[in-house]
Amino acid sequence: MLGDRPEHSSDARGWRSSHQGLVLLVGAALLVIGLGARPAAGQDLVYQPTNPAFGGSSVNYSWLLKSANNQNPYSGGGGFSSFRSDPLQNFEQQLQRQVLDQISRQIIQDRFGEIDLTEEGTFDFERFQVDVTPGPSGINIRVFNKQTGESTTIDIPRF
Repeated sequence: MLGDRPEHSSDARGWRSSHQGLVLLVGAALLVIGLGARPAAGQDLVYQPTNPAFGGSSVNYSWLLKSANNQNPYSGGGGFSSFRSDPLQNFEQQLQRQVLDQISRQIIQDRFGEIDLTEEGTFDFERFQVDVTPGPSGINIRVFNKQTGESTTIDIPRF
């Protein structure tokens, strides 16, 4: 019959070894399932910022500064050295700014007289139209480009 043991001894050993492998495989599977069937354990995840400016540890400050300086393409990794310049060059630039500012004030005063931004008004130029609208929260200035149709709004808050 099909389920009976074979009568020859060599066939009996083959039947026993194939069933022993199956028994070992099933036993190993049950062991793995038994070990894996435990209740899961976990913990709460807590965010800890790295940057000391946002509540992180102050120990990270020097590492963050070194990392930022090394990544800075404008100063060659030397920090803010590009902002340090020659005092004579600074003086020359400030003098040029002041002269240009004074010239632009004079041109505006000659063209429009005294400008009072607390009153509503419209100023027309060749390419632009500037609308000034005072309000309770501040002054709203709208600059309209007549050629392209683009518009920019500037809000100046009251302090």
